[in-house]
Amino acid sequence: MDVRRIGWRGWAERTGTVEVAIWVIVGIVGLLIVGAIVSYNRFISQRQFIRDSWANIDTELRRRYDLIPNLIETVKGYASHERELFEEVARTRAAAAGATGSPAQQAAAEAPLIAALGRLFAVAEAYPQLRANENFLSLQTELANTEDRLQTARRFYNANVRDYNRRVQSFPSNLIASTFKFAEEEYFEVEEAIREAGAPRVSFEQPPAPAASPPPPAEPTLG
Repeated sequence: MDVRRIGWRGWAERTGTVEVAIWVIVGIVGLLIVGAIVSYNRFISQRQFIRDSWANIDTELRRRYDLIPNLIETVKGYASHERELFEEVARTRAAAAGATGSPAQQAAAEAPLIAALGRLFAVAEAYPQLRANENFLSLQTELANTEDRLQTARRFYNANVRDYNRRVQSFPSNLIASTFKFAEEEYFEVEEAIREAGAPRVSFEQPPAPAASPPPPAEPTLG
């Protein structure tokens, strides 16, 4: 038996094994790189979804801010003595509209405004003629519709934040998040008392009709 031939064959087999191992390693590294790129691009897409959904919330908040001055003027026509309440609503509206912080800070700025609006509608309940005013009813309905859209936008935003934060926290996507500085996003949460207050209640009740005056006494008949 040729010893040199056996040695050549063993070397060839070892070389083939090494080549296979190298290709396996290259394949694994390639898959890891592709997976990292896909994960990175998904983080970028999710972050954009969050920004877009926050823009929807901001649109509804701005619409609510625009409705409030007309609402105040309408209520003033029937309850002009509630001057402090009108000033409070105007002040909290300005503070909420001027807030430029994080979603959590924006939610905190909305809380005093919602509370003031709740007191404004409580005052309106004491004035049947105001509750029957077409302009007031229109504003109240528009505020209710805006609140419905706002809550829908809030739920959509929070769902996007939840999915994004889950990937920031979980392995192996958290490796990409920490490498490229993808930090957790904040939820836009409303205090329980505010959420329970809900949208302004729309009432289409007409003011009570005045009581019928008693019939005049019958004239005495001459006998």
